[in-house]
Amino acid sequence: MAKRRRPAAAAQGREGQMAVVRDDTPTIQWFPGHMKKAQRLVEENLKLVDVVIELLDARIPLSSANPMLAEMIKDKPRVVALNKADLADAAKTKAWVAYFAAQGVPAAAVDASQGKGLKKLVQLVTDLARPRTEKFVKAGGRPRSARCMILGIPNVGKSSLINRLAGAAIAKTADKPGVTRTKQWIKIGQGLDLLDTPGILWPKFEDKQVGLKLAFTGAVNDEIYDLEQVTILLLEILRRDYPERLAERFKLAAEELPETGAELLEAIGRKRGCLVRGGLVDYDKAMRIVMNEFRAGKLGKITLDAMPEQQGEA
Repeated sequence: MAKRRRPAAAAQGREGQMAVVRDDTPTIQWFPGHMKKAQRLVEENLKLVDVVIELLDARIPLSSANPMLAEMIKDKPRVVALNKADLADAAKTKAWVAYFAAQGVPAAAVDASQGKGLKKLVQLVTDLARPRTEKFVKAGGRPRSARCMILGIPNVGKSSLINRLAGAAIAKTADKPGVTRTKQWIKIGQGLDLLDTPGILWPKFEDKQVGLKLAFTGAVNDEIYDLEQVTILLLEILRRDYPERLAERFKLAAEELPETGAELLEAIGRKRGCLVRGGLVDYDKAMRIVMNEFRAGKLGKITLDAMPEQQGEA
């Protein structure tokens, strides 16, 4: 049944800015049983690879980084791939690439859906793996391809990246988190072998903002949180940081954008004709429109993670 009530307006932060996290912000956690199994699978197979490719969402480079990764891979060489760069703010993605490089972690912006940036990524991986492959040959082994493991949270685009690199639909893809569940080796040209593994989250999101951003981008199951609260918070962030995108996409007057996420949701519902009997807004339908269009990049190129004020360890 459609939700016909008007969502409650969200509280404002200092100086009229919408607070990203407040006392009533939902706590989002999602760590289904199969992810523990996936974690064990990763740990068991790390010894087989030369380099780890950490696949992040370019819209949320920090929030999509699994904090358990450093402990899991230890001193294994790592390359960061900022996927979905086509959906992110280009200038900010460039800054994030420089940020990781400053931490000694090579990084590349990629768009797996269109195949952009993959040549640079492959080169970074090959260069980073070379000392290990050459050492193997010097020790009397036969020359072999560089071996990589791709790690990332669910729905960050691992399967799409592998399919682009391999030139065929080898890995299963879907618009849902947690589709890839088994490991598979995939040959990429003559010099690179990829090990695909399931997407894994971590047991607890200590920062509520992280959980929210993972919900915004579809990395956690939509069924485990209150879609109304999360959609309102997303609209408030977009109103604060990208008001012109909201106005353009939903044909709202830029100078008269509603002040709260709840009011924005109602205005969008009316503009898109999400109405039920009596002229009331079908909020369920309006929320789905907002979330689906944001995730598909129809609101423009948007980055939600801010650069750390001080560069610490990436």
